[in-house]
Amino acid sequence: MLERRPYQGLSRKLVLAFDVGTTFSGVSFCVLDPGEVPKIQGVSRYPAQEHVGGDSKIPSILYYDQAHQVRAVGAEALQEHIVEQAEDEQWIRLEWWKMHLRSKHLTSGHIKDSDIPPLPNGLTALQVLADFMAYLFRCAKQYIIETYANGQQHWDSFGDAIDFVLPHPNGWEGPQQSQIRRAAVLAMLVPDLPSAQERVRLVTEGEASLHYCVSNVLASDTWSRLPIEKPVDGSSTLSEPGFGGDRGVIIVDAGGGTIDVSAYSMVSDDNTSTPVSFEEIAPAECRLQGSVFVTRRANALLNEKLEGSRFAAPDYISQMTEAFDKTTKLRFRSKDEPSYVKFGTMRDKDQSFGIRSGQLRLQGHDVAALFEPSIQSVVNVINQQRKASTMEIGFVFLVGGFAASGYLFSQLQVRLASTGLSLSRPDSHANKAVADGAMSYYIDHLVTSRVAKYTYGMKMNVAFDPTNRQHVARWNTVFTWPSGGQRVPGVFDTILAKGSRVSEAQEFRRSYHEETMSNIRFPVLHATVLVYRGTNSPPIFVDEAQGAFSTACSVQADTSVASKALQALRGYSSTYYVLWYDIILKFGLTELQAQISWIENGVEKRSPASVIYEEEIGS
Repeated sequence: MLERRPYQGLSRKLVLAFDVGTTFSGVSFCVLDPGEVPKIQGVSRYPAQEHVGGDSKIPSILYYDQAHQVRAVGAEALQEHIVEQAEDEQWIRLEWWKMHLRSKHLTSGHIKDSDIPPLPNGLTALQVLADFMAYLFRCAKQYIIETYANGQQHWDSFGDAIDFVLPHPNGWEGPQQSQIRRAAVLAMLVPDLPSAQERVRLVTEGEASLHYCVSNVLASDTWSRLPIEKPVDGSSTLSEPGFGGDRGVIIVDAGGGTIDVSAYSMVSDDNTSTPVSFEEIAPAECRLQGSVFVTRRANALLNEKLEGSRFAAPDYISQMTEAFDKTTKLRFRSKDEPSYVKFGTMRDKDQSFGIRSGQLRLQGHDVAALFEPSIQSVVNVINQQRKASTMEIGFVFLVGGFAASGYLFSQLQVRLASTGLSLSRPDSHANKAVADGAMSYYIDHLVTSRVAKYTYGMKMNVAFDPTNRQHVARWNTVFTWPSGGQRVPGVFDTILAKGSRVSEAQEFRRSYHEETMSNIRFPVLHATVLVYRGTNSPPIFVDEAQGAFSTACSVQADTSVASKALQALRGYSSTYYVLWYDIILKFGLTELQAQISWIENGVEKRSPASVIYEEEIGS
């Protein structure tokens, strides 16, 4: 296990990590007491839960009534009397709702909004997320009160000293992160105050899974063969030959909705296998090919196979799909053996359609075809990570709920064997990887640098050059500044290039200036950060590849505080004022941060800037 230091804080604190999954969700927690070594624990008891154990999770299901009030959540929503009441009172059952939160930029040609169970009119995915997180918080509170001696007093001792770690898929970007924070406020986890947002930490599921693997696999000899990089002069790294050469590790978090893939190398300061930190060595990837899509393809197969039979009725198909999801999918091992979907009674039979004694017989190769897109997606993205990595990859760890599939694991073993990659699964409960790993991220914080997935920059204007053909072609866009200079807009200024390795403290800054005719109050600065998702290098002008550019976010700051830095200059007709400033961006954390700076009386001044995202999430 990873050796942790005692908590250095001055007062007691509780940290809760919510793994909100597409199909199942769970909570891990840690009580931080000064001087005590942190211990990660899991909530292993939920209302109406049948199976109680160290790896327990609840289904991500909610029932709403017609007034959009929550009536049942999690395991409670599966109780027979709840299902009966829901039918009588026409409650609305929501599952797979997390998919409505996905980034629209994810590669998802196989899925459309209409393929996901819809949300009722007037109920947004944001509200559902908030309701579900509020429920997880109540469950965690009840569990801690019931588990600890003097439980209520123990809980009261935390007061407002409760932090939250909220993991999300690798493919979720700024808009989704902003929605998660808003959901935390709606769920009343934290108040709607800027200072309270410091109690909320976000982490990608891939990075959380890395922390889980480090914590749970470190004792095995596998890690002794991983690469060790030793810091040189505090800046660069060199490979340590005694630990497997220059090789990295890939973490595959195969969940219900997404498959998150991340690649890392280990950094150490001595000749042991104990890591000091990890560095990301390829842009993290996310694919919408989790286990729910195997079930979705099974539903289509059942409809096709049973067409013309009385068992093609929606109720039967629904029963069979559920049985496939809970049992057949998990037991499937080989395309050479038939699989069975048990859905009815002994009297349910139609041998012409392969149904006997309440069981539907499926050919093994048909079931294998349901897994194939997901398996191939994992193989493709692993190969993509290897190609993009700054070093050779030697090991792959498979975690997540979908990792429990023996067929998925065996097929990945076979297909990766020829590449020289070693694939393994942690012995302990892999479906706890995200929740426990998110807690480890909060406590241990092992990742010190990340790799940019895309190119980021800003659209700027430059001095018009009459000898430049591209400038002349855009003559109708040229404008004149108060200084009298002619400018051509639309030039893309790269701030961070795709594939760049970025440390957490690293700043990226660009110098700009604004001109105004008045020195009374300089206007609010509103700069748009663009993201370039093209496969080639970004063009000089944004309009040369409009479809490849999109708005990453807007950076907004009140520049009136910099009014003393205004310079009065004489223009061609009158006096004008110029403000020279820098926009400073930090990409090294899991969330983008921004500042502006300017020089005032020879001294650099800084002011925080708001990062604002466009709404991207469907309702």
